Amino acid sequence: MIALPVLAVLSGCTSETATGWMPSTHETTNQTDRILNLWVGSWIAALLVGVLVWGLMLWCVVAYRRRRDDVGLPDQVRYHVPLEILYTIIPLIMIAVLYVFTWRDDAAIADTSATPDLTIGVVGKQWSWDFNYTDNDVYETGVQAELNGKPGVEATQPTLYLPVNKRVEFHLYSRDVIHSFWISAFLYKMDVLPGVDNKFQVIPKREGTFRGKCAELCGEYHSEMLFNVKVVSQAEYDAHMAALKTAGNVGQLDTNLGREKTPKGGAVPGATHFVSESGNN
Repeated sequence: MIALPVLAVLSGCTSETATGWMPSTHETTNQTDRILNLWVGSWIAALLVGVLVWGLMLWCVVAYRRRRDDVGLPDQVRYHVPLEILYTIIPLIMIAVLYVFTWRDDAAIADTSATPDLTIGVVGKQWSWDFNYTDNDVYETGVQAELNGKPGVEATQPTLYLPVNKRVEFHLYSRDVIHSFWISAFLYKMDVLPGVDNKFQVIPKREGTFRGKCAELCGEYHSEMLFNVKVVSQAEYDAHMAALKTAGNVGQLDTNLGREKTPKGGAVPGATHFVSESGNN
């Protein structure tokens, strides 16, 4: 009985987020420990409740089994008010406790009141991602990945650069349909809605390369809507910003609805949606 839910949980884990039977406990961001503690605590509580329920079921099977000398039907009891109150109140208390802990952690994770060190605009589009590095006034645009089974496909995907130990505020936009921005190693994802500016903050705590994807079915090539995430030192992050500026990726890509937007003053190589530094088209 235990194997089925465990397999169901592990089927949603990737090599980045799983170590053995549970998500990695390595501190990837300032929020991963909080999320892991809630996740593990919920499973421990569920397991304790399961053991209690299974134990009571087995006890009833043994204690109230039919004996050889039993005749007729057992006594039929229609009401047992104390017992009915008990099995109504206890689940309500359990749900309330789980709600309090979930609300506490969700409020902390969703809090954006702190002043960020940098702001990044993420634009979802069928079927790739654009990244606006707002503070540096540069951008990176992505094209749809081709999943052909050959090595090196990661190099064709857009790459999001983040400086380690810096508070990043993400602003999420969609140009077409509903997407979902998910960096699996961060243990957090948020919907990307047309016409809505969704935002959250996070502090990457360790350097490394991670994988990102769209977690909301968004059309025929949803599975190819992938991107890379590189958490690097501040010096490497600054060098990448300088490289984008040298490559001419200056300005901010358009975040408004529409698939056929082009920049004022000409087209951007590889980009299908763009706004110039002076404003929207």
